[in-house]
Amino acid sequence: MREERRLRVSENRVLRRIFGPKRDQVTGEWRKLHTDKLNGLYYSPSIVQLIKSRRMRWVGHVACMGERRGVYRVLVGQPEGKGPLGRPRCRWEETIKMGLQEVECARVDWIELVQDRDRWQALVTVVMNLWVT
Repeated sequence: MREERRLRVSENRVLRRIFGPKRDQVTGEWRKLHTDKLNGLYYSPSIVQLIKSRRMRWVGHVACMGERRGVYRVLVGQPEGKGPLGRPRCRWEETIKMGLQEVECARVDWIELVQDRDRWQALVTVVMNLWVT
């Protein structure tokens, strides 16, 4: 959540720089654009939505690679050894499960779903349309 907020803030900062300040019609003062007005001027998806949709496409690609590939082992593997103190960091597999919860497909085993290309492609399309529009 903290990284998502930082990404949104930096994206809004760049958009404010691109669109510049606007003159208030009532008072005639120059003001920076608020977030809702920025979203009205800029019709592309936010950077957070784009990252989430691309992550789902990438996971489908990696899950089809096979268990002997290193990238797959990083995706579903358990880290060994002693971890740092505090709350455990979120793993890739947990991130994918959270993404599927947003689309209400949390009860489905996503690795089996990836093996059926047509169903996975339909799910990725739904995810992209949900986040990108």
